[in-house]
Amino acid sequence: MAKKAPRRTAQRIQEAALALFNRYGEPNVSTTQIAGELGISPGNLYYHYPAKDGLVNALFEQYEQALAGLLPAAGDVRDVEGAWFFMHSLFERIWDYRFLYRDLNLLLSRNRRLEAGIQQALHDQTVALSTLLARLQGSGALQIAAEDAAGLATRQVVLLSYWLSFEYALDPRHALEPEGLQAAVLRGAGHALGLLLPYLVPAQQAYLRQLLRAYHPTENPGASHE
Repeated sequence: MAKKAPRRTAQRIQEAALALFNRYGEPNVSTTQIAGELGISPGNLYYHYPAKDGLVNALFEQYEQALAGLLPAAGDVRDVEGAWFFMHSLFERIWDYRFLYRDLNLLLSRNRRLEAGIQQALHDQTVALSTLLARLQGSGALQIAAEDAAGLATRQVVLLSYWLSFEYALDPRHALEPEGLQAAVLRGAGHALGLLLPYLVPAQQAYLRQLLRAYHPTENPGASHE
C-alpha cells in the first residue's frame, strides 16, 4: 500500500489553529501556542502566516467554501423533513467554524477582509433561507405572505448567527467544547425551525412538533404559537 503524502505545513497550521480558536477563542490563542501545538518553531509558522489575521482569513475562506457547497440545497427543500436536514447541516457548518461567531464583533473591528466576507455570508444565508421558504410555500407546506417571508428569513439568520453566543453565555466552560456539537446543533436548529410553526399547514406543523418533541424533550421551541 502506498504511503499517504504528508500534509503540507500550511494545512497542519490551519487545522491546529481552527481547533485552538474554536476551543479557547481566537483572541486567547497566540501564534506561539499554535506552533507549540504542532511542534514547529514560531519562525516556521511565521513563514506561512506572518500575521494571525492571515490565518483567520484562510479559515474563513474554508467556511465560505463550506457554505457555498451547502446553501444551493435550500432550493431542493419541499417539506419539513427537508427543512430539518438543511437547517441542521447549516448549523453544523457554523459549529465547525464557531470561533468566528464567538468573537465576531472583535474580529470584525480589526479585519476588513472578514468584515466584507461575513456580510456576504449573511446575505447568502438570507437568500438561501428565503428560497427555502418559497419552496415550502410552492409545495403547499407553508402559507405566508411575501412581506412576512422576508422578515422570517432574516430572523432565522439572526438566530443562526447568535445562537452559539447564547449557548456560550449559558455555559462558558463547556458549551463550545467538541462533545457539545450534537446538543447545540439540535437546539439551535430546533429554535430556527420553530419560527416556521405559525405558517405551516396543519399536517406539516404536527410533524415539526413531533420532531421537536423527539429531539428536544425538555424544550418546545415555538410553543408560544399554539
